[in-house]
Amino acid sequence: MAVARVERVRTGGHSLGEYSAHVAAGTLRFSDAVRIVRNRGRYMQEAVPVGTGAMAAILGLEPMLVQQACAEAAAGDVVSPANYNAPGQVVIAGSAAAVARAVERAKALGAKRTIPLHVSAPFHCALMTRAETRLTPELHALAVSDPRVPVVANVDAEPKRHARAAIDALIRQVSAPVRWEEVIRRLASDHVTAYVEVGPGRVLSGLAKKIAPDARILNVESPEQLPAIEALFAEDGASKRT
Repeated sequence: MAVARVERVRTGGHSLGEYSAHVAAGTLRFSDAVRIVRNRGRYMQEAVPVGTGAMAAILGLEPMLVQQACAEAAAGDVVSPANYNAPGQVVIAGSAAAVARAVERAKALGAKRTIPLHVSAPFHCALMTRAETRLTPELHALAVSDPRVPVVANVDAEPKRHARAAIDALIRQVSAPVRWEEVIRRLASDHVTAYVEVGPGRVLSGLAKKIAPDARILNVESPEQLPAIEALFAEDGASKRT
């Protein structure tokens, strides 16, 4: 997702999308990003035997209560929030048994709905530490540049303006939760009002609208739609002058 106020541009991406954001910002070369993303996926898949991990979406429960559910259900296993996606939407990840227990505990604490996610691995939790360790030297070995525009990181919702900080955030992101709600709130606090989701689907657009209801949001899935971006930013600039 690329975001902008006319005179202030930011980029950001959800999980894997943070790599796309850094390519757009000039931090990473496209060819390097493709190779690293491929290895990242393989390392994450190999970190946990197939079928032993799980993820689930918890809807309608405050983040602190989701954290409580995970803590009370862990019983020595790994389970924790993996994606803070939007108000009332937190995804948890960990060992399959612990996730199942946390889901039941979340229901008892008042969750409106829980949804098991069909994923290949339990991403963004401590079970990914091995994958993070394997990926770290490869990320450190890349030829990188300071981003042309700040990239707001998943791991701490802070804009990364220097290559070293950007790489550090990508490393930590492997086993840390995606703080997407905080990312959008940070952008809004920086007076970002126009957002462009690049790629198929409108998932991030929907999340952004829940977090920043007044934002102007555009989804772009093909090059033919690129002129719409200019129109969106022109409209945004006009609204700032009135």
